[in-house]
Amino acid sequence: MSKIYYLSTCSTCKRIIEEIGKEKFDQFQDIKTEQITEEQIDEMKALSGSYEALFSRRSRQFRPMGLHEKQLSEDDYKSLILKEYSFLKRPVILANDNIFVGNSKKEIERAIAAL
Repeated sequence: MSKIYYLSTCSTCKRIIEEIGKEKFDQFQDIKTEQITEEQIDEMKALSGSYEALFSRRSRQFRPMGLHEKQLSEDDYKSLILKEYSFLKRPVILANDNIFVGNSKKEIERAIAAL
């Protein structure tokens, strides 16, 4: 099974989906229109090792909320991702019990190899 969590308004996510090929994915979840569940984020954490690994400090909400000045715990990261979709690093690709988080070239190459 392969699934991608993405943002339909994100040009980088769109480019990555096209680069990999839509046919490679069994499921698509636009995180803006279909909110991530606690079960889903827990599954991602189990594969990635931490909620922090899933957290995007590039979110437009990060600095205005003063989060750059705080020491965040794993529970904080989880709570923030569940409250605000933009805190999830994108895209998140699940493939054959592997997870690929973010849009770095290396991560996308690894995802392509796994799919």
